[in-house]
Amino acid sequence: MIFPDCKSKIAMTDLRFAIRQLLKSPAFTLLAVLTLALGIGLNTAIFSLINDLFLRGLPFKEPGRVLHMYSNAKPRNLVEIAVSAPRYQLYRDGQTVFEGFGAENILAFTLTGLGDPVQLFGGKVTANYFDVLGVRPIRGRNFLPEEEETADVAMVTENFWQKRMGGDANVIGRSITLDGVPHTIVGVLPNLPFSWTGPNAEVWTTRPFVIPGFSYERMMRGTGFLRVVGRLKPGMTLEQARAALPSLDESYHTQYPDKIDSSSTMSLKTLPEDVTGNLRPAFATLLAAVAFVLLIACSNVANLLLVRFTGRRREIALRMALGASRASVLRLFIFESLLVSVLAGVVGAALAGQLVPLVPKMAADFSSVRSRNWR
Repeated sequence: MIFPDCKSKIAMTDLRFAIRQLLKSPAFTLLAVLTLALGIGLNTAIFSLINDLFLRGLPFKEPGRVLHMYSNAKPRNLVEIAVSAPRYQLYRDGQTVFEGFGAENILAFTLTGLGDPVQLFGGKVTANYFDVLGVRPIRGRNFLPEEEETADVAMVTENFWQKRMGGDANVIGRSITLDGVPHTIVGVLPNLPFSWTGPNAEVWTTRPFVIPGFSYERMMRGTGFLRVVGRLKPGMTLEQARAALPSLDESYHTQYPDKIDSSSTMSLKTLPEDVTGNLRPAFATLLAAVAFVLLIACSNVANLLLVRFTGRRREIALRMALGASRASVLRLFIFESLLVSVLAGVVGAALAGQLVPLVPKMAADFSSVRSRNWR
């Protein structure tokens, strides 16, 4: 009978021997570890992305009730483009299916006064925009209706607050300078999903109907630049909302026949469908591809280990001749395999840590191709 303490001593002896064996052949160890680490790192990064996009869902209140409204100029082969200000205003005042109807003018800002000047992404929004999405600030408040057209106020993300302002407990009321204009911070938002905001979105202000370099007259000609969202009233369905659009389209065409977008029609998508619908096939293929890479890596490392163990037949025979059991010999090889796997897991996790922040940016760039074509 072997006592537990004796078993642990034997296991530790075998583990130390396995470590020495791997150190004696650094080329094999490095090749095996890097091969596995590459597969592990890629799979971890891609799964992290897929989890953000498809599994975890949008961190908004009842996101299925929030609809994204698009403009479609089919005669010009333009579909799912941004909405113009006059069209947004007419639909906002004439619709009866949404309990909230808001818009965002996606823009970049130049931040000064907090170190070197830096470009930030975000947008100008209607006062109710974050209320429509169902996002509550973790500090401060959302914009007020009276701030939509006149006030120089801003909301920033938690990431902005922590990294650029040092997590200042008195952040509410502090001033930041955006495009040369001081703005008072009134709220700190939780970090928003890149699948909706894009990468590096950190700050939002009001005055959504102001486009840098555009006069008011040019902006009101019907140029599309707004991302419009609406929250359905309780009990209202997507089909009912879509059925209400033709009458609004006709009303806009009748009232504004001279607008650029007078002949356009509107369409609706739920936010979950909007941010993932076009990406599912691509990322399913990508996940299958990187999973195949991991399988190839495992197969290659398994073959390397098999060749390595086959080359140690004399050592195995000597151990058996000295009375070692098959189980003890097998345990030595298992320890070596486990050590390679553990080392590869650590390196793979480190690699994934570098890739995870990069992959969402690439995915967001891919998913925002439509938004880059809005204007």
